[in-house]
Amino acid sequence: MLVRDAMSTVVLTIGPAHTLRQAAALMSARRVGAAVVLDPDGTGIGILTERDILNSVGLGQNPDTEHAHAHTTTDVVFATPTWTLEEAAQAMAHGGFRHLIVLDHGEPTGIVSVRDIIRCWAPAPQRVPATTGSSH
Repeated sequence: MLVRDAMSTVVLTIGPAHTLRQAAALMSARRVGAAVVLDPDGTGIGILTERDILNSVGLGQNPDTEHAHAHTTTDVVFATPTWTLEEAAQAMAHGGFRHLIVLDHGEPTGIVSVRDIIRCWAPAPQRVPATTGSSH
């Protein structure tokens, strides 16, 4: 199975000047664990994850004054849609991260997470409808 089969195409994109609170609110509303940070005047494409926000708050930093650029990972490993899930999982395990930005022709087209890979490798069992009573 390939990354394109597992990735989420819901890509939340923010700018480096977004506050961590704004980023967290957008991530929560879209139910995603990471945002792509586009900084055309600086580092290019980076990623801000829920863990980055949690670490900042845990350090006592104010999410209303801390900006995404200060917490963005810019040394990013990118996947392509044609990577296998094994390649993506190896990159994540080797780098110690849980999300990969998927680039297609230099543009972010998706994000694949550990959860996406697990969902493909171990799909949830089908639920059996409960019986409503006896037929006697």
